[in-house]
Amino acid sequence: MSPLRIKFWFITAILLAGTIGGYSQNELPEVFKKGTISEQFKYLDERTRIYEDYRAIREDMFRLISRNTLDTLKNTRKKINDQISQTNTLNNRIDSLKISLEASKSELEEMTRTKESIPVLGIEVNKKSYNAIMWTILGVLVFLLISGFLIFRQNRHITHRTKLDLVELKEEFEGYRQKTRLDREQMTRDHFNEIKRLKGR
Repeated sequence: MSPLRIKFWFITAILLAGTIGGYSQNELPEVFKKGTISEQFKYLDERTRIYEDYRAIREDMFRLISRNTLDTLKNTRKKINDQISQTNTLNNRIDSLKISLEASKSELEEMTRTKESIPVLGIEVNKKSYNAIMWTILGVLVFLLISGFLIFRQNRHITHRTKLDLVELKEEFEGYRQKTRLDREQMTRDHFNEIKRLKGR
């Protein structure tokens, strides 16, 4: 028998011996039906033999693990694509929420500015400045009102005193006038009597 033929039969024997012990050609281990890809490869690594850099694997197991691997890769790729799609959707939603947040911040700042300011003659004035101005104006007006009242009261008192002095002066003048008239009449009578006396002499 030639060395090539011996080698052929030896490889065939190893291939037959390397198949899963205890399983027939038609029966597959449970790990190929329910196990993960990692578990299936681990099973093959532990249950198969290597000869001259070749591993003897049953054809049905090879096809099943190939199909399982491709299905896993397909499902994984689908999950990755779904995750990418969800990530893009979430990123778009985040961008939209950021835009809405910026708009809300701008509206809030505008509302705060509007709330804290009062339009006066078409000019926006801060409420604190407006209150300070109003209280200052009010204080000045109160001061002017009190000052005006005191001045009015003083003028009224002066006017009343002046009226009393005028009445007193009028009465004094009237008394003086009466006295002057009486003195003049007396002087006229005395003068007339003196003339009469001189004529009778």
